[in-house]
Amino acid sequence: MKPKHQRLLFIIVSMAFLCTATLLTMSAFRANLVFFYSPSDIKMQMPEPQKTIRVGGLIKTGSIEHTSSDGISFVITDGNSDIKVSYRGILPNLFREGQGCIAEGNITQGNEFVAQKILAKHDEKYMPKEVVDALKRSGNWHGDGEK
Repeated sequence: MKPKHQRLLFIIVSMAFLCTATLLTMSAFRANLVFFYSPSDIKMQMPEPQKTIRVGGLIKTGSIEHTSSDGISFVITDGNSDIKVSYRGILPNLFREGQGCIAEGNITQGNEFVAQKILAKHDEKYMPKEVVDALKRSGNWHGDGEK
């Protein structure tokens, strides 16, 4: 085999390896990708039931119900729409009505959100950017003068 053909073969094999590695990396990212939705976004466009998503907003006042020894259900609202969330596990210490919350999990066939993870805001000034944006879009943002 001539050196010219060897180089061409090396380039072709290298490109095939690079394309395969890129496809494998992209499929791994796609499997671990989690999108954020507000309750209004879910009402407009229902995500796939098996897909893991994050739902964020404020915990609606009067909506927290303890369902079992470690189960709880509550409603997340963005002011325009609500979504009922059920969760089994230990809640964050700052979890309470009227506070910002992000729940990560799946939507069931009955349009209830089953959370595997609950995230609550961790101090009086921080709220996740996605939650702030959703509240601003709904007109319910009462921030501390942020732009």
